[in-house]
Amino acid sequence: MAATDRTALGPLVGAIDQGTSSSRFLVFNAKTAELLSHHQVEISQKFPKEGWVEQDPKEILNSVYECVEKTCEKLKQLNINISDIKAIGVTNQRETTVVWDKTTGEPLYNAIVWLDLRTQSTVDRLLKRIPGKNKSFSKFKTGLPLSTYFSAVKLRWLLDNVEEIRKAVDDGRAMFGTIDSWLIWSLTGGKNGGVHCTDVTNASRTMLFNIHSLDWDPDLCQFFEIPEEILPKVRSSSEIYGLMVRFLVFKSGALTGVPISGCLGDQSAALVGQMCFQDGQAKNTYGTGCFLLCNTGQKSVFSEHGLLTTIAYKLGRDKPVCYALEGSVAIAGAVVRWLRDNLGIVKSSEEVEKLAAEVGTSYGVYFVPAFSGLYAPYWEPSARGIICGLTQFTNKNHIAFAALEAVCFQTREILDAMNKDCGIPLSQLQVDGGMTNNKILMQLQADILCIPVVKPSMPETTALGAAMAAGAAEGVGVWSLNPGEMTAVTSERFEPQLNPEESEFRYARWKKAVMKSMGWETSESPSNGKPK
Repeated sequence: MAATDRTALGPLVGAIDQGTSSSRFLVFNAKTAELLSHHQVEISQKFPKEGWVEQDPKEILNSVYECVEKTCEKLKQLNINISDIKAIGVTNQRETTVVWDKTTGEPLYNAIVWLDLRTQSTVDRLLKRIPGKNKSFSKFKTGLPLSTYFSAVKLRWLLDNVEEIRKAVDDGRAMFGTIDSWLIWSLTGGKNGGVHCTDVTNASRTMLFNIHSLDWDPDLCQFFEIPEEILPKVRSSSEIYGLMVRFLVFKSGALTGVPISGCLGDQSAALVGQMCFQDGQAKNTYGTGCFLLCNTGQKSVFSEHGLLTTIAYKLGRDKPVCYALEGSVAIAGAVVRWLRDNLGIVKSSEEVEKLAAEVGTSYGVYFVPAFSGLYAPYWEPSARGIICGLTQFTNKNHIAFAALEAVCFQTREILDAMNKDCGIPLSQLQVDGGMTNNKILMQLQADILCIPVVKPSMPETTALGAAMAAGAAEGVGVWSLNPGEMTAVTSERFEPQLNPEESEFRYARWKKAVMKSMGWETSESPSNGKPK
């Protein structure tokens, strides 16, 4: 399309995609789903002690402002009228926990990131209060096991350890939210009338939310000793929550008065963006972690094989809620960032693909990146990362290859669990996320799963899902979710090229390595929680 006629594009929808490693703002054409422009800012992570992972909520918010401003500038350069942006959707890293002061608008502590392990002793203490120390005590209410992963435990830790937060709760000044709540509250006015809400998908990751009644559960709030008044109001994933206020940081005054009308946790957003609206459709997202979700329709299915039951979406106030089975892997893209930032064996993420391509095999090296314990299907917090099978022949190329293989093996484990729970094996895997640009990884994934891997040519499906929810909201109505009216997605296929026997042999060796990573750490370890 020529630059001159881009003013006649029709309605546009923006999406804020706030992930663990970066924030982005993307703008889509509501009629064709074409991505018109975007901007991305990397977010710093703080590791104040071993196993602790924090982020600065103000830095997160400012990165979103910057992305919005820069994207609007890029649109103007393309002769695209930003007043055509009719709605904004928000999608976010889930579980990450923020508590702020509603009178000042200031966070009362850094955000505790979903990967953080400081709460293991909190989990152990809570377990002692449960008959039979049953981690699955709330599985049929929440779909989740008791784990460091979910927000309730992080919030409990903050209340136990941060005096300023306790005082704010006592004074009625404290607000809790996951990142979506913090952003929506801030963008709709903050201390001057900001809307304190979340959506059902984010609420379903707190361990305080009943996924059947679709409300905060009084018994669970009592169990975790969390006052319900600090929790956000739970809304559907597609409705007008509030309007963007004017920000001094926006030089242009762009987007003032535009409704924020879509909100989905990042994995639910990717499911929507991949158009997985049918029972049995699944997608795998490769981001900081790796998340396989399978739509189970209006029926919640409980796993016998270590998967979570979660809310997929509720696309409108009066629309039905849909559920999903989820396999969650803590470390995927984070292993590449670790090779770059901690070991320094690569200068960029792209370089990992190059190193791996030079050898084409790990030569018997296996890397289990259990930096935050193991998530699905094991839920083993005592595990820690190991690299095994090293010889004098091993070099950084083999370790890079083993790191990519680790992502694929972890996906195989959650896919196996999914197939057992669903009874119908997936015949292909739909994938998305930043790591899917790595062609070696995608081919390896097809080889290790022994099924084709299908990648949409527009990989920004998480942001697309949030834009779809926002554009389809009642009162906005610029995006149709009718299957017949949705744009067909072009994609790239990776067919398995490895013989299945070789694939099975490597997978069996991987499982052996996983067993060796377990039982490493205990919350009683003298060094636990102390920085080296």
